[in-house]
Amino acid sequence: MEVNISKTSSKGHAYIGDEKNPEAEMTFSMAGNTKMIIDHTEVGASLKGKEAGKKMLLAIVEMARKENIKIIPLCPFANSVFKKDASIRDVLV
Repeated sequence: MEVNISKTSSKGHAYIGDEKNPEAEMTFSMAGNTKMIIDHTEVGASLKGKEAGKKMLLAIVEMARKENIKIIPLCPFANSVFKKDASIRDVLV
């Protein structure tokens, strides 16, 4: 299961499958150059229970670390993963 990230200066998404019609997607908006708001996660039926959401979040966390970006997890799913996994909280605002 490969996670890809597509990003512009103001928005982006991590996705699994085809970018135009992904099987799973986590969207984010940039709040300036150093902050990102994760606002939505959606996982299709074919990937339910396979940790697709967590894999997308971990890919975004890795990107945020490389680019010195802090994350604001407004998406309930992303927020719940941050609460459960202390090892990724270094990127939180």
